[in-house]
Amino acid sequence: MSKYTHLEINKDVPTPSGHYTPQKEVRLKLDGREVLYVLREAVIDSSCCGTGEFNSALVPGYIVRWRTKKNQDGTPVSLVESVNDEKTRDSIRLIIKEKEHIAQTEFW
Repeated sequence: MSKYTHLEINKDVPTPSGHYTPQKEVRLKLDGREVLYVLREAVIDSSCCGTGEFNSALVPGYIVRWRTKKNQDGTPVSLVESVNDEKTRDSIRLIIKEKEHIAQTEFW
């Protein structure tokens, strides 16, 4: 199990090559459980090849406890369990692609 710190929606998170912006958190019902995924937009503006942007989804995992704690700065934290089964990952990728029109999905 892992702790997932929820990021503020529509607030840029700096990276070495630009930033990404969490746009939406989704709780997806799947086989009697809930999977958390986060839609985000990334902007690359510090690259040798110019700038670019793309959308992706991050899947922290199955929700075990939803926003039950907070970090020292008050940011909510959930407890999640990784999705390790490749067949289940493929199903989640397909659902996200069809529902959100996102081609790139990353798993924790």
